[in-house]
Amino acid sequence: MVFNVPATLMRFQRTRALVVLVLCLVTWAGAAEKITDLRSTVILVSLDGFRPDYVGSGTPHLDSLIARGVHAKWMIPSFPTKTFPNHYTIVTGLYPAHHGIIANSFWDPTFQAKFSPGDREEVTNARWWGGEPIWVTAEKQGVRTAPVFWPGSEAPIEDVRPSYYEAFDDKRPDDVRVEKLLSLLDLPASERPRFLTLYMSDTDHAGHDFGPGTPEMRAAVEKVDTAIGQLLSGLKARGIEDQVNIIIVSDHGMAATSRKRVVVLDDYLDLKTVNVSDWGPVVSVRARDGNNAAVMAKLAHLAHAQAYLAADIPARWHYSDSPRIQPILLVANDGWLIESRDYMDKHPKFVRGGNHGYDNDDKSMRATFIAAGPAFASHATMAPFSNVHLYSLMAYLLNLRPVETDGSINVFKDVLVKQGDRVSPHPERAPWRKERDQDASRRLPVIGQAYAGY
Repeated sequence: MVFNVPATLMRFQRTRALVVLVLCLVTWAGAAEKITDLRSTVILVSLDGFRPDYVGSGTPHLDSLIARGVHAKWMIPSFPTKTFPNHYTIVTGLYPAHHGIIANSFWDPTFQAKFSPGDREEVTNARWWGGEPIWVTAEKQGVRTAPVFWPGSEAPIEDVRPSYYEAFDDKRPDDVRVEKLLSLLDLPASERPRFLTLYMSDTDHAGHDFGPGTPEMRAAVEKVDTAIGQLLSGLKARGIEDQVNIIIVSDHGMAATSRKRVVVLDDYLDLKTVNVSDWGPVVSVRARDGNNAAVMAKLAHLAHAQAYLAADIPARWHYSDSPRIQPILLVANDGWLIESRDYMDKHPKFVRGGNHGYDNDDKSMRATFIAAGPAFASHATMAPFSNVHLYSLMAYLLNLRPVETDGSINVFKDVLVKQGDRVSPHPERAPWRKERDQDASRRLPVIGQAYAGY
């Protein structure tokens, strides 16, 4: 008998990997104690850059949630289709222009300062973060929260901090992130958070580095689905799999990019005469001498992109009424990038990959929404809806009095079957708040890492 050694070895390795995964799932399941005093709880999971067309091939755990719950044909991200603006829209119910995080990187003319995800001092400064995220609403009303690794969670917004939060560490493996969430559910009822988040960036990284529709992306999709399986197994082991409302979302999609599809801004402008915030699919520009009309004149024949004066930005983007929006906005066509010649010279190895930030009406930018739990109907499909409505949904599931937002719970009225147990109104500051805010030991360990994959 003749053996194909490489093929045999590959089958052995796959079998061994499957056995290890099964053993891990058994271990996770066997180590947990049953939870018998759970109150209405929401787990919000973000799969960064996860397009809805990734579901259905190599995603058995996401498929199982769809089968017993609700999913949208797609969710409409807010413009610009970037990580920080959309994550913060999801938890505030406000469009980026209304909550202030208008891009991943931007200039504030009042502060005379720049916000960027890699600036730890600014990311943790509450002055940037407008609106009221769901964890602040919850904490004010006596509900503990754990928005771990969610943009905005490290800042004392409205002078309120979550009960549990951590500085972002993108090097932390997905399985460790899941175990951290499950360990918070294992806390006594008086300490247990009822709103928790889980963030995974694998698909965003694969999208940027290799593009959608690649083997690397498929591997990343399977990786995050495995983590979802670990989460579901952990909930089942605790006897609460059908008691928790799980919401899985993405912040945006991903478009394939190429070195052959780059608009070099130097071909139109002397970059020494303008200030530029952010690059890639969306670029903000302001003239150093204040003559933005002259800059627009030079951009009149801009190819493969559109140039807008702030006053002329399409109304459907809800991208106005913020002093942080610069006088000129450039938006590349789907799959195109706007870069400087200096950047292209310094990145000669860039051939192809992926990016996001484009028009939120582009098919490639569509986001994902899947939800399952006692509050949701089974086997239900929703028409596309904007992510500004998610704050209202989560407030409803947690029985909180919501603040005014750009969204509405009415979008979900046909797929909600049950509201969770009512909580007593707590208009005053939650009883543990003042003491805990002064106790640094309440905070989980801080690791100084900037957000990646944006």
